[in-house]
Amino acid sequence: MRFACLALLAALAAGCGKSDPAPGTTGALKVGLVFDVGGRGDRSFNDAAYAGLERAKKELGIEFEYFEPTHADREAGLRKYAEQGAPLVIGVGFAFTDSIAKVSADFPGQHFACVDWDTGSAPKPPANVAALRFREEEGCFLVGAIAGLTTKTGKVGFVGGMEIPLIHKFRAGFAAGVKAVNPSCEVLVAFAGLTPEAFKDPVKGKELARSQYGAGADIIFHASGSTGLGVFEEARARNRERGTVTHFVIGVDADQWEEGGHVLTSMLKRVDVAVFDVVKGTKAGTFPAGVHEFGLKEDGLGYVRDDRNRALIPDTVAQKVDALKAEILAGRITVPVR
Repeated sequence: MRFACLALLAALAAGCGKSDPAPGTTGALKVGLVFDVGGRGDRSFNDAAYAGLERAKKELGIEFEYFEPTHADREAGLRKYAEQGAPLVIGVGFAFTDSIAKVSADFPGQHFACVDWDTGSAPKPPANVAALRFREEEGCFLVGAIAGLTTKTGKVGFVGGMEIPLIHKFRAGFAAGVKAVNPSCEVLVAFAGLTPEAFKDPVKGKELARSQYGAGADIIFHASGSTGLGVFEEARARNRERGTVTHFVIGVDADQWEEGGHVLTSMLKRVDVAVFDVVKGTKAGTFPAGVHEFGLKEDGLGYVRDDRNRALIPDTVAQKVDALKAEILAGRITVPVR
C-alpha cells in the first residue's frame, strides 16, 4: 500500500500560517498541511506527520507549508490552502473529517488527505480524498504485552486524551495485550476530557499520572498528544525523588525516548509513512483516493526496541511479543477495538 507524493501550493497569506522553509517561486511542488490540536512540537502525532513531509522534502524535492489551527479555524486553514491552488491539502486528525468532506466538495479539482479519517462520520470519502486510517489496536496490543510482562507491581495504567472511539481503540488493544500475558494484572484507565483540548493539557496529564502511579501502577501507556508530556513529567519527578527508575511510560505515535530513561518503549503509529506515501502518489499522478488502512501487516504500526531500551525489554520478552505479533498476522488473534 504505497501511495506517493505530491504537489503544490502557493504561499500562504502573511501571518496566516507557517512555512518550513518559506516557499518561494522556485517552481518546486508544494503541499499544505493543517495540524491537529497541540500542533507542531507535541513530540508525538503531529510531529510524526511533519516528519513525513520532511522526508518528502528531502527525497522528493517538495516544499510545504503548515498551519496550526485552533478548534474554531480548522476549516479555515484547509480552505486557505485550497484557495491558493494547492494540489494536495492534508488534515492531521479525525476532527478534520467533516471539514475535509466539505472543503473537498468545493474544490473538486484538488486533492485532500485526512489522517485518522472517521468512517463513522463519513463512511465513503469523496472521490478527491485519501482517507488514511490505522488499526491502532494491533500496535497497542504489543506494547500492552510488554507492559504485562515487565510490570513489577501487577498494575499498569492507560491515560487517554479525548474520550472517543478512536482513543478507546488504543485502550482496548493495550488492555488486551496486558491480559494476554498477565491475566491478573490490573489496568487503570483515565481520560483527560471530552473535547479536543484534552490532547493538549499536560497539567491534566500529570494529574492523571500522579493518581495512577499513586495507586500502584509502575507503567503508564499514554495516548494523549501533548497531554502526555505531563505523564512523562510525573514519571521523571518520581524517579528523581527515589534516585532510581521505578516508574515508566510507554510513548505513543513516535519514538518518545528523548523524554528520558523512564521510557519503556513507544507504540509507533507511522503517520510519517502515511503522509509521505500520499504525497509521493500525488506527485506521481496516482493519487490514492479512498480509504486506506495501515496495520501490522502494512508495517504501519510497531514498537521501539533498540540499543537504548534493550535492557528494559529482554530477549525473552521480545520473543513472546514477536510470537503474539505472528498470531495477529496469521489471524489467530483478533484484537478488540472497544
